[in-house]
Amino acid sequence: MHSDVSELSTFYARPLGGMVRRLITPRVRARWRNTAGMTIVGLGFATPYLGAFRGECSALGALMPAGQGVVHWPDGGPGQTALIEDEAIPLADNSVDRLLAVHSLEVSDNPRLLLREMWRVLRPEGRLMIVVPNRRGQWARSDQTPFGQGRPYSKAQLERLLKPLLLTPVDWGSALFIPPTERRIVLRYATAIERAGARLMPAFSGLVLVEARKEVEALIGTAEAQPAARRLQALQVGPSSSRKAPRPLVAA
Repeated sequence: MHSDVSELSTFYARPLGGMVRRLITPRVRARWRNTAGMTIVGLGFATPYLGAFRGECSALGALMPAGQGVVHWPDGGPGQTALIEDEAIPLADNSVDRLLAVHSLEVSDNPRLLLREMWRVLRPEGRLMIVVPNRRGQWARSDQTPFGQGRPYSKAQLERLLKPLLLTPVDWGSALFIPPTERRIVLRYATAIERAGARLMPAFSGLVLVEARKEVEALIGTAEAQPAARRLQALQVGPSSSRKAPRPLVAA
């Protein structure tokens, strides 16, 4: 089940959510350093992390599933978000260079279909980064944050899910060794806790990050291995969550 978009927005407006954003964004940027001329898309609720690419890539947008809802983003600028139907990405084949999925895979009712759609819209050799709750971590066991929703994954489970769909993991990361609490002392020393946790207990992070590369081998003709035949409509989003006409990705 998707978290409601209002709950996600509220979480990232809180001190803990702001700390999560500050801890995860550098890990994403470390992998995607030079994005000039690229098309970058966020899926799920990725807007807290997409701002790092504004003014650098050629096109930037965020797609939010209907089961979650949508908000206007960025604040004070033309909308770069669109409401889409779950497990369907209304973009052309081979049109995206980088795809960031946050609050997405773990709440999908059909993760294989969603990943197949991600594969379809990525360009050959394009990169996908997925951020999901770690099955071993304490964040997956707490319902106080959005990362406690849906199905958590281990590294092995993600690898088994990605490889048959021609998405080859090329880098793994971890984040959120801090406990899911608003206590000031935790937030104050979050960076130090992260460093210690990554060194002493890397398997018990709150989140798993995986970057995967799209492969372009011939696909086996199974139903699951075929791109979705139906292209569903993306709907324009204004300051409210009104559902109107399609809107393209816009320049970053």
